Amino acid sequence: MNFELPPELKAHIESIDSFINSSILPLQHSDDNNRFFDHRREHSRTDWDNNGNPRPEWENLLSKARKLSDKAGFYRFALPQEYGGNENPDTNVWMSAIRYHLSSHPVYGGGLGLANDLQNEHSIVGNFPDVYMIHHFGTEEQRRTLIPARLRGEFRTTFGLTEPDHGSDATFMSTTARREGDGFEITGMKKWQTGAHHCTHLIVFARTSGASGSAKGITAFLVPRQTRGIRIVSYEWTMNMPTDHATVELDRVWVPENAVLGHLDNGLAIAQTFVHENRVRQAASACGAARFCLEKSILRAQERKIWGEGRSLADNQAIQFPVVELMTQVEMLRLFILKTSWEMDRIVAASRTSSSQVPPWIEIERKLSDQVSMCNFWANRLCCQAADRAIQIHGGDGYSRHYPFEHIYRHFRRYRITEGAEEIQMRKIAAYIFGFAGPKKIAKEDMTKAKI
Repeated sequence: MNFELPPELKAHIESIDSFINSSILPLQHSDDNNRFFDHRREHSRTDWDNNGNPRPEWENLLSKARKLSDKAGFYRFALPQEYGGNENPDTNVWMSAIRYHLSSHPVYGGGLGLANDLQNEHSIVGNFPDVYMIHHFGTEEQRRTLIPARLRGEFRTTFGLTEPDHGSDATFMSTTARREGDGFEITGMKKWQTGAHHCTHLIVFARTSGASGSAKGITAFLVPRQTRGIRIVSYEWTMNMPTDHATVELDRVWVPENAVLGHLDNGLAIAQTFVHENRVRQAASACGAARFCLEKSILRAQERKIWGEGRSLADNQAIQFPVVELMTQVEMLRLFILKTSWEMDRIVAASRTSSSQVPPWIEIERKLSDQVSMCNFWANRLCCQAADRAIQIHGGDGYSRHYPFEHIYRHFRRYRITEGAEEIQMRKIAAYIFGFAGPKKIAKEDMTKAKI
């Protein structure tokens, strides 16, 4: 059993660092681009008089960084080979290690920098959940046209699952789609539609059949933004501005038959395609940002002189012990994230050689969903605790925007809700532990069948 990262992964991370130092940091430090990352960041990023949306110059800078990374061969790493990816057999391990590294780095870490600014889900190594949805569920025409357009930045979509009155359990959604001519007419409301201010399409989930509360009967639609009947009602201002999270009204929005993504009445499967990969990688970012906060706190405590020249803040156990506890959790969580990522990769690899028709994300759900949830909910909570501790150790300076900790706290506080609320994830873990779902339930059912 070897807990070291493979040599080729270490070399790849070193090449990423080299690229960041040669191309991304110079761009960040050119002109006055640092205004987006220093104490002016929230104001510089936010167009306060335009619904609090991101300023175009901010998003243009992110686009420049992505194009540089794409040209250098890093941006599409996690994609299938046919879209310019590397088809690495250990993609989840590599992505978790990369995301952890980018967030924990002492110079550009914390999720606040042009190489990896997590407030915008921006990274020079892309994640692409929308690409995977279309790749696995789209028609040949949808894959042929939309995925290349997405990679060129010409196709941008929101993800329309959450509603004003329905969040964690999407099966109770109120949005409906009924057949109308040779297409469908969609009516309802969607909330937290990230990217609505510049999207070209919305992926809208609507009930097409079945009773409220049933997973069957929900369909996903690719709806062009300019379709008649779509109205952005508001943008929701949040703890971390700018906002691109819209509430969208769909009033008798008609789309043709070919707007259906995936199979009619089975749209929720699309939402589950990438959820575990997304959660474990986001957990790696949160774990890395927690380490960044603690490393900065250690340096501050060592440098800060108190009560004369002979002592530093670090001499006090009241400073040491909270950092010890948090750093212990960071190290244990980092290893658990890598282990879970490795097990996910084993399931994906097995699916490529198996005759089974069960998709790998369904198999991951059955066997590893509890572990992914453990990684995710604890990483986000841990990052908030580490950022809070960093603020405390830095004192008044930590509370100010001249340090990144308040930004990190406000950003990662979001993920305790949006990446699957931690209570929902804890409930899933409990179901696996107590045998209401997962491997224990399957084993119990198999034992019952054997007795019969």
